[in-house]
Amino acid sequence: MSRQPRADAVRNRERVLAAAAEVFGEAGIDVPMSEVARRAGVGIATLIRNFPARADLVEATFGAAMTDYADTATRAAADSDPWAGFCGFIGYVCRIPQRDRGFAQVLTTMFTGAELLEAQRQRGLREFIRLVRRAKAAGALRADFSPHDLPLILLATGGVMRTQSPALATAQDRLIGYLLQACAASNTTPLPGAPPPRDLYAALEFRRGGQS
Repeated sequence: MSRQPRADAVRNRERVLAAAAEVFGEAGIDVPMSEVARRAGVGIATLIRNFPARADLVEATFGAAMTDYADTATRAAADSDPWAGFCGFIGYVCRIPQRDRGFAQVLTTMFTGAELLEAQRQRGLREFIRLVRRAKAAGALRADFSPHDLPLILLATGGVMRTQSPALATAQDRLIGYLLQACAASNTTPLPGAPPPRDLYAALEFRRGGQS
């Protein structure tokens, strides 16, 4: 019979997760673990006891957000107007860095050992692929758009979207508008070649390191 964790241990874990969501959201997932522990009001040993590796803490912190991301892709793929679904999903994704810098990083980083997190990411990708196929079949999305361009879009727009400058923050709709116009089927100028998806995702893979 397994023992229930002590109440103080449960509270410490919850405090670490709340602090991680706050710190990662502000500064990204590369922030020192010592800062997460400090913000949570626990020692670094307590943090490591609950989350031995940074990827463990990232998965626990952003698992629900990744599920919401996959659910949003599912709703977009089911839109009766696939171009509207595509535009809405791209707009949602491009605004994530402004809301949560940490989750924006998670979306462009592969955590091979975080099975639950990666399962939801793959579900989101499958739904986005379905959306892309529907938008192309409707004659709305350019034929050479690849679903694997999504991480590149996130990386390209992330810097502007997470800025604290009001002038740039209010320009986000204009940037997204430019991007969506470029994706429209009416733009037929060929794009440069894309890297093989395997190479792209390998380049985005999280490199495990020690806690700091």
